[in-house]
Amino acid sequence: MHSVPSLASFGPRICILGPSNSGKSTLARAIARQRGFPLIHLDQLYHLPDTHWQAREEAEFRHLHRTAAAGECWVMDGNYVRTLPERLPRATGLILLDIHPARSFLRYLRRTLLDAQRVGGVVPAGQRERLSWEMTRYLLFTAPAHRPRNRQLYASWTQPKLMLASPAALHACYQQWGLSRAP
Repeated sequence: MHSVPSLASFGPRICILGPSNSGKSTLARAIARQRGFPLIHLDQLYHLPDTHWQAREEAEFRHLHRTAAAGECWVMDGNYVRTLPERLPRATGLILLDIHPARSFLRYLRRTLLDAQRVGGVVPAGQRERLSWEMTRYLLFTAPAHRPRNRQLYASWTQPKLMLASPAALHACYQQWGLSRAP
């Protein structure tokens, strides 16, 4: 694995991007815990609490996003590309999980079919993720088309950044930074 910059070099506002089911939320939680920063899961801002992925009104989501991004320090995970112009100018570091779509799909299957007691993620309280055709289609057909866009954004980023392109690279990063995956 290439050299991993120190976690401190990413500054006080770390943006984590990548496909669904690539490990963004788990990494964000671990970094927030390690650095003592507020943790912001964009899925939780976008979806109404106590629902199964019901979206908020766009204006309310945008307001919540702007308020969160204005914070002095945070670790924020999620893509929501339409909000990147508000978020990226505030970010002091970028981490891109460029995990192969097949890996993300396998993680999704494991989470929905095998991890029935999973807790601590971004699934609405009291519910577990369900296998759905919409998410399967998104992971296998839509998300792969976003990889070039994400790589281009990463290439143009001039502040501290790190691309993790495999589970092994992600694991090595956890080890180097002394992070724990515990919920």
